[in-house]
Amino acid sequence: MIRSPKVKSQRMQPHRHNSRHKKHSDLQIKRRLALEYLVHKGAALKRCQLHITGIVQGVGFRPFVYRYALEFQMTGTVLNNAKGVTIELQGTEENLTQFITRLNTTPPPLARIDNITQTPLPILLSETTFEIIKSDSHEDDDPSSPIGAQVAVSADKSTCQDCLNDMHNPDDRHFGYAFTNCTNCGPRYTIINALPYDRHSTAMADFDMCPECAKAYQNPLDRRYHAQPVSCPVCGPKLSLKTPQGEYIIPNTSNVSTPELNTDLAVLTAAADRLHQGQILAIKGLGGFHLVCDARNDNAVNTLRLRKQRQAKPLAVMMADIQMAQHYVTGTDAEWQVLSSQERPIVLMSSRAEHDLSPAVAPNLNKLGVFLPYTPLHHLLLGLFKGPLVATSANVSGEPIITDCDELIHHLSHVVDAIVDHNRPIINGCDDSVVQVIQPHMDSPAEVQVLRLARGYAPLSFPLEIPLSQSILAVGAQQKNAIALGFGNNVFLSPHIGDLFSVSAEQYFERTLVTFARLYHFAPNLIVRDKHPDYAPSRWAEMHSNSNVELSDTSQCLTVQHHHAHVLSVMAVNQYRDPVLGFSFDGTGLGDDGSLWGGEVLLTTLDKAQRLAHFEPIALMGGEQAIKQPVRLLLALLFEQMSLDAVLALQLPILNNMHPNTLTNLHKIWQNGSAIKTSSVGRLFDALACALGLIKTTQFEGQAGMAVEAAANRADALALKAMSLNLPLDVDQWRSSEMFKQIVELITAQPLTDNRCYAIARAFLHTLGDAICDYAAQYKHLPTVLCGGVFQNKYLIEYCLSKLSAQGNQVLSSKQIPINDGGIALGQLWYGIHQNQ
Repeated sequence: MIRSPKVKSQRMQPHRHNSRHKKHSDLQIKRRLALEYLVHKGAALKRCQLHITGIVQGVGFRPFVYRYALEFQMTGTVLNNAKGVTIELQGTEENLTQFITRLNTTPPPLARIDNITQTPLPILLSETTFEIIKSDSHEDDDPSSPIGAQVAVSADKSTCQDCLNDMHNPDDRHFGYAFTNCTNCGPRYTIINALPYDRHSTAMADFDMCPECAKAYQNPLDRRYHAQPVSCPVCGPKLSLKTPQGEYIIPNTSNVSTPELNTDLAVLTAAADRLHQGQILAIKGLGGFHLVCDARNDNAVNTLRLRKQRQAKPLAVMMADIQMAQHYVTGTDAEWQVLSSQERPIVLMSSRAEHDLSPAVAPNLNKLGVFLPYTPLHHLLLGLFKGPLVATSANVSGEPIITDCDELIHHLSHVVDAIVDHNRPIINGCDDSVVQVIQPHMDSPAEVQVLRLARGYAPLSFPLEIPLSQSILAVGAQQKNAIALGFGNNVFLSPHIGDLFSVSAEQYFERTLVTFARLYHFAPNLIVRDKHPDYAPSRWAEMHSNSNVELSDTSQCLTVQHHHAHVLSVMAVNQYRDPVLGFSFDGTGLGDDGSLWGGEVLLTTLDKAQRLAHFEPIALMGGEQAIKQPVRLLLALLFEQMSLDAVLALQLPILNNMHPNTLTNLHKIWQNGSAIKTSSVGRLFDALACALGLIKTTQFEGQAGMAVEAAANRADALALKAMSLNLPLDVDQWRSSEMFKQIVELITAQPLTDNRCYAIARAFLHTLGDAICDYAAQYKHLPTVLCGGVFQNKYLIEYCLSKLSAQGNQVLSSKQIPINDGGIALGQLWYGIHQNQ
């Protein structure tokens, strides 16, 4: 286990500035006189220690405490340590009560108080001041205690308005500076190496502050007081512009005529010029590099797709501000609020029918992923470029975001025309969060559905109502991996790690484990994994003794079924412990019977999930090939209802280009029963999109669902006449093949116009939603949980929520937990928490 460096606790030395020293001396005299007056008047003094846990470091907590202490005439101290914040307070009982009430009700904007423990202390009559003490990195009590650190690491936050004002003020020393920040904004998780959160334990350790920054850093009344990344052009990180091979363009080492303080603006001006020319740039941001190009330049966007080999998956677009975004997307009040929130996620919004973005940004979709600048660098660049920019994660397909320039050059030098780098290390990589706003009706409450939990939201933590007797690690799923930790009164969910299909992705997974073990002095007694033995996290869990994470000798390993964990994740974030009715619909996950599940209705408790109903299993002819070539899925459904001759006679566009011999061979595979079967609802979306001609092959995960949703939205927008489908429930099994026989009959009955395609897609979603709601109507005494990647389909989940509400079903919210595999680790953790209680 990696410990934080030991730092001797000591009182902070006041900044050596005569006027300020005199001001503090005068204040001390006044405070001593005030206390003597209170004592003289008979006001009894009290002294106590407050121990506070939650998100209380790196959020301006101590200066808030300092200001409140001055306001309420308190003496004492405040300090950070690995357990949280410790305050010693002395004053009258009335003032003490008012102080605690104010702190509880009005903490700093980025703080979250989970618990305040109060302990009485003896009075110190000689004490006349309130001081901030340097952080104590010694562990409290027994260093081998399994409780670990109790402070929650804050997520990175976007640039605040005060810092933006500084950056645009020519008279301010932060004018045009790409790393401006304060205690209310800027990097946190991405730069931290150890707790407590102090400069020497961050990526800023090697940047010595200039006198002006040191003055602000040491002044409790300054908003940059103990803002660990505080810096300016004189003393802080700097930008550079490089060739794809890493050679410097700016600053030009052979030409020192450019003043050093103007380097950042020179780099960004050159970057904006190159983007206007249609170039593709890699730009180092907060948690990794982006690949960036002009979103209106069709050639630039297509070149990016070609070089990155990303044929169809939508690209996110960064807009300078709300006003620019309104030219390209429409949204509800709730969507605009989320877009401009301090988390600054990528928000999926409806695109306008007419705009000047390249069609290659989001091909054939009516949605656009947009986000606003969240760092000073982004604000400055967009201010110079004055247009929307494609900004997609710089990574090799399916692998984690790249955080280091050398790694970028090694993997993506062929993709970019230039690199905007900087010399502040990214200690912990963190991708952009992706969300959408769910609101079934304009008069219903809006809810943020997190699709990728990362920058701005993660690490996500919440306090437990009942403390844990042991430390637990949950290692998550194979795709959209994240890890979860539980110890003491705390639960933590890591930022998005990604799909674990490569060596580098598995290494990133292990680095994240090491990071959280180091930050929280964490050694699990129990590890929980998916039932699938071949998932990378499952293999790691079984061979943890070979890992770099120090584990307890008494660690055990439990398994939990994939879809059970999906339901448990929603229960966990609601801290719900009673039975629920869970609809767990996704791509695939190993079922209790050894087959691949993905369309399950589960009567779920903390320790088991009873399979009440599911979708008809269909053959995956060719295994993974069936997912990449969804016509195989369509044929498997049709073979359940029709003879080979009948299928050969169909005038179905997707089948017209297939050779009869291919169809015959696939029928033989289906007939011999050797193909593995799946009850996945996600695969039904693939088959439908294929039948309607929306896709031919699956180029990225979720492509079919996006296409079906876009078609259904167009059916609503055009007010097309409703079509009906029947999805029969045979005892405990929905006969999806019968529904697909009807779909094919609708497709072949008349020419498949765009409007008929839209109407059939909508009918499919309505039929699926009706099946869910009709089943849930039998269980109104239980809360309903909708989970799994299928419910990322906004049209489907809003349809279900509307109907469930109307018929009186209670639905548990997923809150900030991804309902896709990104939430699996939390469900696993919730399972582990309750196995020994």
